[in-house]
Amino acid sequence: MAKAEKATAIAELKNDFESSNGAVLTEYRGLTVAQLKELRTNLGENAKFAVVKNTLTKIAANDAGLDEQFRDLLVGPSAIAFVTGDVVEAAKGLRDFSKANPLLVIKGGFVDGKSMDAAEITKLADLESREVLLAKLAGAMKGSMANAAALFNALPTQAAQLAEALRAKREAAGETAESPAAEAADAPAADEAPAE
Repeated sequence: MAKAEKATAIAELKNDFESSNGAVLTEYRGLTVAQLKELRTNLGENAKFAVVKNTLTKIAANDAGLDEQFRDLLVGPSAIAFVTGDVVEAAKGLRDFSKANPLLVIKGGFVDGKSMDAAEITKLADLESREVLLAKLAGAMKGSMANAAALFNALPTQAAQLAEALRAKREAAGETAESPAAEAADAPAADEAPAE
């Protein structure tokens, strides 16, 4: 590979690292071209799966500011899924494909600049998608708001029921059902002289 081609490849890889939300590093040894095509199709438009040269990728990863832990994973035949969308969906796609095709081995990756090992990528794949999590959050918020509304509606109702129960109790005890305001209006004023 000519020096200009290497520089172009490094610049492209650096751009891929910087413009993606995350990347998953895999070993693809033994997969056929048809299987790689199927994997690319399964990953969809939010991920770009590319076979890479380790030496050039290490340089690009270093230039992009990725830590040494990620660069140390670049051994053997390597391919990277650069993810521009939901990293969880891409991790699920790779995990599911590797279950059906054990020759695809997930080595690790990074999400938002933080390196992850293969076990962490698998845990990431076990999460629900962003859309599902947002829907659950919205449902929980709606439920909380409905509970608050019911609570606020219950307060006046309970106050009215309490006042009615108090009135009924007074009535049963033989007291008049007049309100304290009415009793105060019927009482003589303190400055009035009593009638003789």
